[in-house]
Amino acid sequence: MLLGSLTVTAQKIKPLDVSPMDALSYPLSYKTSDKVVKIIYSRPQLKDRKVEDLAVPGKIWRTGANEATEISFYKDVVFGGKKVKAGTYSLFTIPNEKEWTVILNKDLNVWGAYSYKQENDVLRVKAKVSKNDENVEAFTMAFDKDMNLYMAWGKTLVTLAMSE
Repeated sequence: MLLGSLTVTAQKIKPLDVSPMDALSYPLSYKTSDKVVKIIYSRPQLKDRKVEDLAVPGKIWRTGANEATEISFYKDVVFGGKKVKAGTYSLFTIPNEKEWTVILNKDLNVWGAYSYKQENDVLRVKAKVSKNDENVEAFTMAFDKDMNLYMAWGKTLVTLAMSE
């Protein structure tokens, strides 16, 4: 019989990320396991800053914080009016006052938009910008019952149509 000892040393645990990771999926119900789409992103906070200072108009943005946002389609979909094959893509945006360009890119596991390569774009579509009634402190993404994607931050609300 072999006896040994196990020594456990204390590990330094990192504090809670100020831009925590979140995920959303469609269909909305957690009881539905046959999902069409899932998005994983981090949620930056405004902290008395302006959306335009963090998601700079006319510049490529990672659409969140930390790693670039990733979107997985488990079925072929229509994304902003264009057909997209099932698969996982990074999701970038180019914010502007009246519309945002939403980009699906084939580069995965990238930090921010620092290594973004336009030549790896799968598609680009336009999303409508409107004013939100309430101020949203943490960048938030959501689907409605019809699979439309909403991105809200500050008083900015971006809407992108999606369907199966």
